[in-house]
Order: sequence, then structure tokens, then C-alpha cells
Amino acid sequence: MKVFLHQLRAEQLIFWRSRESAVFVFIFPVMLFLLLGAVYGNDRSGGVPVKLLLVSGLIAYGCANTAFAGLAITLVIRRESGILKRLRATPLPIGAYVAAVLGSTLIVFALQTIVIVLLAKGVYGAKFPPRVGSLVALVAIGAVAFACLGVGIASLIRSAEGSSAVVNVILLPMAFLTGSFGPTRHYPRFLRAIGDVLPLKYFVDLVEGAYVHAQGFWTKPSALAVLGAWAFAGLVVALRRFRWEPREG
Repeated sequence: MKVFLHQLRAEQLIFWRSRESAVFVFIFPVMLFLLLGAVYGNDRSGGVPVKLLLVSGLIAYGCANTAFAGLAITLVIRRESGILKRLRATPLPIGAYVAAVLGSTLIVFALQTIVIVLLAKGVYGAKFPPRVGSLVALVAIGAVAFACLGVGIASLIRSAEGSSAVVNVILLPMAFLTGSFGPTRHYPRFLRAIGDVLPLKYFVDLVEGAYVHAQGFWTKPSALAVLGAWAFAGLVVALRRFRWEPREG
């Protein structure tokens, strides 16, 4: 436990000292929330203020941005710079290192969720989550699920220079197609069909259920199952393809 806590502290220091990571992973979703809230104004969707839907959508997007994109980029850069290879030669247990990286990801995402909820309350007069326990559970579930996908995609990215481009070309279209940035009811049917198979769609639904409709996270077992299936797929890819040594010669 002592080794884990030491590495967790180190991961947090590395994250917050990197201004680029802090802006991309932590501040960007918060900025998006304020901008999109101003764009949608007092619009409603299905009788629900769009600003409320944005809270749940951007909490879900923040999870994918932190645990999927941020983690994938970090792992690729550390692999290609030789950091992961050197870590394997140290007394630091691999399990403690992985747990610390995931724990640091969870801390960042939890802080981001708190900031978005407080901004929604302070700027737009939105309500506090009626199902706090379910939202906390979903923060943990989402972080683990998208971290599995992040490690999986990191296993397939060949260069540090291309890591940001690869994850963003996946993440941003997925966010638009799954309702993270606002309702998708006016999208063409084929775009909605694509969004319906993506993992972020189901996480948005789960967070919306807890935040907007006061539902327990367990009330949508099918959404949990789909999210779990995607996480399992990412884990399988990671176990088969993840490398600790640089790919580039």
C-alpha cells in the first residue's frame, strides 16, 4: 500500500505539472460546458432543459477524455520514450504502477465531475445530483471502463507523435454522435445508428439517468452490459498487444 500511495502521489504531481495535460484533460470539458450552455440557452429536449442534459453528457465526455484519451496518450509517450521499459527494471511492482495510474485517472475525473456539477449549479441554477451514490459509482465504473479502452488503443498506436491525433479522431466524433455535446434527435438516422453502438452512448445514458431522472445506476443493466463488453474488448486487446518496449527503432 505504501508503494502504491507513493506512486499515486507521483502520478498526480506529473499530471498537474504538465500544463498541456491539465488543459486538455481537465479544463477542456469544463470550457465546453460553459460554451455549449451559452449556445443552447433555455432550449429543452423531451421536456428537460438541455443544460441539464449537458451536465450528464459532459460528465460522460470528461470520463472518456480523461480515462481513454489522456491515459492512452500518456502510455504511448511513456512507452516510446523508454520510461515503461525502465520501470519494469525497477523494484516497483507492475500491479502497483498500473493501480496508481488508474487511481490518478479516477482522481482527475472525480474532481472534474465536481467542478462541472458546481458550475451547473452556480452558473445555470441546475440541481445537485439527486442520486449522489449512483453518480459516484458511475464515476468509478466509467473510469475503469474507458481506462481499459485507453490501454487497448495505446497498444495499437505506433508512435508518440501520432497518439493525440489518433485518440482525438476517435473521441470527438464519438462525443458528437452519442449526445455528449447535446441532443442527437435531429441527426440523420444513419449517424444515430452509429452512435447507438458506441460505448460513450451508454455511459451518457447511465449518467443522465442518475443526474437528470434520479435513477439508480443498476436500473439500466443493458447499458452496463454494453459498457462492460466494450471494456472487456479493450482489456483483451491490451493483454494481447500491449508492449513495454518502444515500437520505434
